[in-house]
Amino acid sequence: MDRFYNHPGDVVRQVLASTASSAAVDVAAPASGMRILARSDLDRAQVAVLSGDGAGHEPSHAGFVGRGMLSAAIFGEIFASPSVAAVLAAIRHCTGRGGSLLIVKNYTGDRLNFGLAAEQARSEGLDVRMCIVADDIALPDSARPRGIAGTVRVHKYAGYLASQGRALDEVATRTQAFADRLLSLGLSLASCTLPGHTPEPRGAELGLGIHNERGARAIRPRDANSAVEMVLTPLLEHADLRYGPGAPVIAMLNDLGGCSTQELAVLADEVLNRIGPSRVA
Repeated sequence: MDRFYNHPGDVVRQVLASTASSAAVDVAAPASGMRILARSDLDRAQVAVLSGDGAGHEPSHAGFVGRGMLSAAIFGEIFASPSVAAVLAAIRHCTGRGGSLLIVKNYTGDRLNFGLAAEQARSEGLDVRMCIVADDIALPDSARPRGIAGTVRVHKYAGYLASQGRALDEVATRTQAFADRLLSLGLSLASCTLPGHTPEPRGAELGLGIHNERGARAIRPRDANSAVEMVLTPLLEHADLRYGPGAPVIAMLNDLGGCSTQELAVLADEVLNRIGPSRVA
């Protein structure tokens, strides 16, 4: 045994059951075939904020269901979009007179399934909007940038607005404007491991996708300092072009699920030293 799993097909169910046992959330019955976590203290007079995608990104999105964050999270199998039926069930469960906002990463499957579920919900009289997150800069010429780590910031921003009792029009408009300002870039030293699959031997890559897609290019960082430089240089260049030289930024360092706390602390120190205190908002 080299990983703490039982049967690979049970991983998602057990992750959701574990989360539901330690938080104020309700979980869909396994027999339903739907993987949904929803707040047990929903206030349907407020805007409901929903998100999700394939499982395998924990703690996103299961760990972000709660006060000031998500009203519900919907999951598919590992790295597979949730079904239209599951998204629609979550919308029906959460949406009251405040309406609901779906936060969707810019992937074809997610856009399609969340979009179809939103259309069906609207035909039933529910007020549903969508926010598309497309923060990845790894492929600058792409007509459809992917939604990656910045999505977590969007959850928090939309969740805060909703918790303040803001109307759906305002929550949707401000959240999309916020999402449009995000810039993200991933770096990995190896590929991820999927339950039940043999790891694929891959070296360090810059601009990988969050579903184990290969990076935009292979890299060979010497140490943490050079790795951070490879990520921050293009990010700050994009920020300078988009917002003006030296514009203040909010930095979020994401471990992509495979970085130790010790290594993450070293990387965080490098990030802060490179950005400088005057630029961190």
